[in-house]
Amino acid sequence: MPATDNSIFDLDKNVTRTPVSYKNRYGITISADLYQAKDVDASQQHPAIILGAPYGGVKEQGPGIYAQNLAERGFVALAFDPSYNGHSGGEPRHLSSADIFTEDFSAAVDYLGTRDGVNRHRIGVIGSGGFALSAAQVDRRIKAIATVVMYDTARIASEGWQDSLTAEERGAMLEAIAEQRYADFEAHAPP
Repeated sequence: MPATDNSIFDLDKNVTRTPVSYKNRYGITISADLYQAKDVDASQQHPAIILGAPYGGVKEQGPGIYAQNLAERGFVALAFDPSYNGHSGGEPRHLSSADIFTEDFSAAVDYLGTRDGVNRHRIGVIGSGGFALSAAQVDRRIKAIATVVMYDTARIASEGWQDSLTAEERGAMLEAIAEQRYADFEAHAPP
């Protein structure tokens, strides 16, 4: 099927692409495309993948191609435009904010984790380097991550994390935050 929007690729005949939108915790509307195989059994829970665009990119480029290929393999895939870019909201346009770009990934988990047919305990992320890694670092709902941009992990390993919480306390706090995000999203409650 030929691309009918701004996509740089043709949609595979076995995949559906559905435009969706949702808000992040900053109140910015995120524009995304949800990809699924046409024969997906919505009564079953499927693993999900969130695809972030490379810095300066949009969902109709690489993230959409990856999302389509993952949908063909049984994943529910969500490609999104980061805040201030593409069809997502936010002013001024083309602003760069590490905090907000990181939040965009957690907002995508909020959205996917509340959809029928998605296993909220099997959500992964591909792309966007440091922003995806930063989200996965604090959002325990992200169970897998793949990226080509890495932090200086040697420095982190040698210096360690300097804070006052034990690993168990930090883990319990992050689990509670993750569950509260789902509750807030489903109740349409502001942060």
